[in-house]
Amino acid sequence: MTLGDRLDAATAGLPAPLAVLDLDALEANARDLVRRAAGTPVRLASKSLRVRHVLTQVLAGPGFAGVMAYSVREALWLVGHGFRDVLVGYPSVDTGALEALAADPVAAAAITLMVDDPAQVELVARAAQHGGSSVQVCLDVDASLRVGLGPWRAHLGVRRSPVHTPQDAAALAAHVAARDGVHARGVMFYEAQVAGMPDTDPLVRAVKRASVADLARRRRHVVDAVQDALGHPLTLVNSGGSGSLETSAADPVVTEVTAGSGLYVPTLFDHYRAFAPRPAAYFGLDVVRVPAPGFATAFGGGYVASGPATRSRLPLPVAPAGLRLTGREGAGEVQTPLRTRGQDLRVGDRVWFRHAKAGEQMERFDTVHLVRSDRVEASVPTYRGEGRTFG
Repeated sequence: MTLGDRLDAATAGLPAPLAVLDLDALEANARDLVRRAAGTPVRLASKSLRVRHVLTQVLAGPGFAGVMAYSVREALWLVGHGFRDVLVGYPSVDTGALEALAADPVAAAAITLMVDDPAQVELVARAAQHGGSSVQVCLDVDASLRVGLGPWRAHLGVRRSPVHTPQDAAALAAHVAARDGVHARGVMFYEAQVAGMPDTDPLVRAVKRASVADLARRRRHVVDAVQDALGHPLTLVNSGGSGSLETSAADPVVTEVTAGSGLYVPTLFDHYRAFAPRPAAYFGLDVVRVPAPGFATAFGGGYVASGPATRSRLPLPVAPAGLRLTGREGAGEVQTPLRTRGQDLRVGDRVWFRHAKAGEQMERFDTVHLVRSDRVEASVPTYRGEGRTFG
């Protein structure tokens, strides 16, 4: 049975557009993430999942520990549903959420905030003073690769934290240590130029090798500098992503790695050499028009991923085989025309797509159907389906 036949059979009678997760692929990907982490606990990146049921089920399995949230309000909501180890992966200036965190001893014990600037530390300290609970923080350290020769300098990686050197990290740690109600418990390194870049050409692979070597040296120096500035050991050293679990977990200073996209496997993860992922997340659209021979038009589908506005951010039709988006219209807000390449699509047929990024697909649907083989095992709400959008 082809992928399309199997998903068609499972969702027969369900209206489209609709989202599905292939449970066999999802569970195989979870096992593979744990294998690649080689004993280092894997923290789940919630922004790449955005389905509370999936977070709960994966965390119940061996090898996973904790959630990396993307919003303080999301972290508070998760703690309200029983999650007890939530690292917020991005800084926040949401003073209302910070004050709610500091006023709730359970949340303050369960949540760790991210900081990379003294101004953020001051906001956390004020919230702690008003709320009465000590607030835990983690220092976000820039994991990009910086190379230079003479006057020429290059920053290879994303633009995240201004903290790069051990001296930068020690200065921020000293600022935290001087503030009442704020406790620094860890540091984070996200090497996007390794974890988030497919192995498409020799130059990318060379950058990855150089980045891994740089971090293997620099992480230890940063951790030592931060611990000296704080006067106490760190309990959390987070690193990695779905594309770099092996190299991050191999560093003995790393206490945990983070992954999320490797569970769903969007199209941006199709060209990695480090692992052989299995696509697990799909969305289905129904054909509503056949405007001309060789064309069919599906309802909905304009689910374009964030990032640079290139073709790689468009959804990819995968079943039936041989379909492609039109160059003039792409994926549309209300309709998506397709070139059918000999496929005899008719009004009412279902077409299956993969999204370019993982969790962003779930922002478009209030329900995701969990498919095992050719049947729906359960239908569960996404964050959106629970009435939650966090940015």
